[in-house]
Amino acid sequence: MPKKEKEEKIRYNSLVVDGVKYKTLLTQKFINRPIFKEKDPGMVKAFIPGTILKVRVKKGKRVKEGDLLLILEAMKMRNVVASPVDGVIRKVLAKAGDRVSKNQLMIEIDHEFKS
Repeated sequence: MPKKEKEEKIRYNSLVVDGVKYKTLLTQKFINRPIFKEKDPGMVKAFIPGTILKVRVKKGKRVKEGDLLLILEAMKMRNVVASPVDGVIRKVLAKAGDRVSKNQLMIEIDHEFKS
């Protein structure tokens, strides 16, 4: 006997692209997917687990893109973590000697958008 294939519920939706309306199919898997959330460049997270050696900024300090924020030691290497944006330090959540895990928030920056 052949295997019974899993049935998926299909929903028809319309989509407008460049003023043209299209009819499309959406599977249940697509409908239940996690919604994309754009990353905030002012949230500085650890890209690798390690130990904080030095923190060079304090709350309220104005920083420019590329300024040194802290030094993270990981796998016997010292990694310089620089500011990804211009702004003012909102919170410093890490201090020297702290062990951080991957994607752990270390610093929050109130950033200014350039227009």
